[in-house]
Amino acid sequence: MGASCQDQRKAVAICLQRSPCVLIERHTPQECIENPKLSKDLPELCMAQMKAFLDCKRGIVDMTKRFRGNGALSTGKYDEQYEKLSTGNFNAREEYEKLKLLDSASKN
Repeated sequence: MGASCQDQRKAVAICLQRSPCVLIERHTPQECIENPKLSKDLPELCMAQMKAFLDCKRGIVDMTKRFRGNGALSTGKYDEQYEKLSTGNFNAREEYEKLKLLDSASKN
């Protein structure tokens, strides 16, 4: 059942890599999440994806979901983006613009 949260985990990682906290201020994603000063400036999209990931992880130990399952297994939807961002093979300005576009679309 641990594989059911793989897509959510990668979506959070991608969003954090695109955030100003990591791209501009050069903090690690872990610092951006754990430090209250830094986490309040994270985009709403990242916070929503983090909540979805934590709900998925919580669902793994939820006894009501033991028989039905926690969700679909990983689809590999974010594998390519995750690989590019984790290896450093990306344009920082382009990734930041993508995040701004996605964050503004979620507000509307």
